[in-house]
Amino acid sequence: MNGGGSTSDGSAGRAVQFAGAGPGAADLLTVRTARLLADADLVLYPGSYLDPDVLAGCSPQAELVDTEHLDLDAIVDRLVAGFRAGRRVVRLVSGDPSVYSAVSEQTRRLDAAGVPWAVTPGVPAYAAAAARVGRELTVPLVAQSVVLTRTQQRSTAMPETESLTAFAATRATLVLHLAITRIRELMAELAPDYGPDCPVVVVYRVSQPRELLLRGTVADIADAVEQAGLRQAAVILVGRALAGAPDPDAGESYLYDPARDRSANRTEGRS
Repeated sequence: MNGGGSTSDGSAGRAVQFAGAGPGAADLLTVRTARLLADADLVLYPGSYLDPDVLAGCSPQAELVDTEHLDLDAIVDRLVAGFRAGRRVVRLVSGDPSVYSAVSEQTRRLDAAGVPWAVTPGVPAYAAAAARVGRELTVPLVAQSVVLTRTQQRSTAMPETESLTAFAATRATLVLHLAITRIRELMAELAPDYGPDCPVVVVYRVSQPRELLLRGTVADIADAVEQAGLRQAAVILVGRALAGAPDPDAGESYLYDPARDRSANRTEGRS
């Protein structure tokens, strides 16, 4: 139960609804989020990250508030006032609410105000980027972990234990958010562990009309990014799993191995 009695699916009672807008394309909204938007009286949304078509399903009578120039307290004030006025309130966040959405700060304030809330997931930008390039990020014997992280510049401090160097030592598939303006120095940091020839993919505004896809390596991707002039709304994927399909003799998923004994699964399915 969240914030005074709301549920994770938003189905019980009235609550402020936090919903993932996905990577920004209207046709990548979940069905639940689309329904929430259609029913909403007040929608707060991150205008700098979304394609305007995401809001096309909102009621013509709904109030739409772009939060680009609002601070956290101003956003929460709008949420609380809308709820207390009996309005159906939706707070859209880019991607999925579980990552870099400031949902924890907003819901903490809603709890203090006694306002219930619920969360609906969305398609993460990194998943949309992987789909765009047709790559699985976990390939047997190549990479079995995905690290979602960011870097610090003019932003919240990173915990001391979460340095990029520490993550690079794992050689897992690395997803860098909020990092595009520092890509040259970050690639230099990753080169010792990943190697200069390691594949890198950068996708700007993935799934949106202005989408731009850049492919390269740790050694040269910064040149492409700087030439394109990218400054925001881009996700960076780094890792050997982004290369072409590996040799099947090097290893494949045990789950689908024809030699695997499936009799236990059949037994477990019987009453």
